[in-house]
Amino acid sequence: MIGSLFNLARPLIHRMDAETAHRLTVAALAAAPSLKPAADDPVLATEAFGLHFPNPVGLAAGFDKNAEAIDGALGLGFGFVEVGGVTPLPQPGNPRPRVFRLTEDEAVINRYGLNSEGMDAVARRLEARRGRGGLVGVNLGANKESADRAADYAVLARRLAPLADFLTINVSSPNTPGLRDLQAESALDDLVARTLVARDEAAAGGKRTPVLVKIAPDLTMPELDGMVAVARKRGIDGMIVSNTTVTRPASLRSAAKAETGGLSGKPLFTASTRILAEAFLRVEGQFPLIGVGGVDSAETAFAKIRAGATLVQFYSAMVFKGPALTKDVKLGLAAQARRAGLTRLTALVGRDAAAIARGEGL
Repeated sequence: MIGSLFNLARPLIHRMDAETAHRLTVAALAAAPSLKPAADDPVLATEAFGLHFPNPVGLAAGFDKNAEAIDGALGLGFGFVEVGGVTPLPQPGNPRPRVFRLTEDEAVINRYGLNSEGMDAVARRLEARRGRGGLVGVNLGANKESADRAADYAVLARRLAPLADFLTINVSSPNTPGLRDLQAESALDDLVARTLVARDEAAAGGKRTPVLVKIAPDLTMPELDGMVAVARKRGIDGMIVSNTTVTRPASLRSAAKAETGGLSGKPLFTASTRILAEAFLRVEGQFPLIGVGGVDSAETAFAKIRAGATLVQFYSAMVFKGPALTKDVKLGLAAQARRAGLTRLTALVGRDAAAIARGEGL
């Protein structure tokens, strides 16, 4: 039903500018009656970060920036939803236009610039839905004009940790000047240490909210080495690999390829999956990874798992394939596990990581 409605509405949606269409989609999902998705195949059940996921397919950050449509998104069948990025203070982000469809490439370029209603607005919405169930993560970002960006992450962790199932330190958005500088080993070490202290203060002997780090696909291998070293030393609970890319593959055909910002969608798949595999080999099982970037089918989701992802996320692919993609990906992943004679899909995590890191197997 949902897929059929999207197919009917898609021509109208794609005549709108991309940001207006995005806002209307979020508003519609927030206003719609909450759906109860069909029970997931038990083969998809996944444990990660001390949490139980009914399935490994999540909605990536960037879709529901201000936690307006959590229940609607969970009703589409996602195993978890990540909201944000959230900044401590409200900020408008960059001027419009700032998001562009690359229809021929099934890709999106955005330069939103962490537009956010701010921490307090998101906290109110998370508080209002307490007790409704469903796993919800919060993606944390720094204010553009902040004099101490590491302090921003600590403030966010202290306020939002009690309300979230996990927190993500986002230091990989390309649309806030200087933010990716926080991926440098020494800067990241300080930022992570301060964020974990704030998280622990918020727990006060209660729930210890997992903290993840989200990285860029454009890292050099020495930069990746440094980030993984910090994550392992500080006891980070997981990593999300990866954010959007500032590179522009030669294969892009759309005229919008010249726009500045982060590229997501199908053209990101290979680069993000290879750095996922590289991260998996370096982490050596110390914590789980979430694979994101170019997931648009059960086959690409399964490739992320083979590369080392315990969980996967997508968002841009829904612009082109609609909300029924969630169900299609889950059915395909369950079929892969059944064909392999497995009772848990997680047995295949990282199976081909070494080959994929070498540029093979995709």
